[in-house]
Amino acid sequence: MKRIMVFAPHPDDETFGCGGTIAKKISEGYDVLIVIMTDGRYAFLNVFGIDSDPTPEQLKHIRREEVKRAVKILGVPEKNLIFLDFVDGTLESCEREAERRVTDILRKYPPDEAYFPYKRDGHPDHQTTYRIVKNSIKKLGISSKKYQYSITHKYARIGCIIEAFLNCFIKRRRIHVDISKFLHLKKLAIKEFKSEITAISRRQQKAVMCNIHKFLKTKEEFYIEK
Repeated sequence: MKRIMVFAPHPDDETFGCGGTIAKKISEGYDVLIVIMTDGRYAFLNVFGIDSDPTPEQLKHIRREEVKRAVKILGVPEKNLIFLDFVDGTLESCEREAERRVTDILRKYPPDEAYFPYKRDGHPDHQTTYRIVKNSIKKLGISSKKYQYSITHKYARIGCIIEAFLNCFIKRRRIHVDISKFLHLKKLAIKEFKSEITAISRRQQKAVMCNIHKFLKTKEEFYIEK
């Protein structure tokens, strides 16, 4: 059985970034393992300054249960979820230990394909996950195909323009995976992240995930470095 391994900095990145591809690969007979790097406990604190109802500790458990339900819809059994439980936002300071653990996982379950965040995603945990996975694969010398998905570009408003310009000079290409037959599953999976979709700021009165539509296209995009 062929295997893919998806690395998510936080519980939800795997679904938003490549949920359709996960469902598609499972339909093709692939075994899918998902490694979640951090616990996501500070999502509300960082966005809205919310530190109670839920507290970061409560949110950590809420998000863990949400991701279990979401990936089950995509076809991934709970036993194929690996939680590393580094504290949200601290991955860079724990990079050496995180790389050691990721290397052990890759050695035990060498994948045919690895999916992880794009190197120019804005969140530090995403950038660190990129480095960890790339370094671990190189260290082990395994021949996994490497696909990078983007959640939020470091330069969000002009990111697509920057990438188009850089593609003229860098040996890197983008591919698009048709997930139209699996988009309904991705939509259902995303709905399981109720804490993000329906959480309302007491001050701003707007949903946390206001740009959710950009993840619901019929094609998912991945960067491939040569």
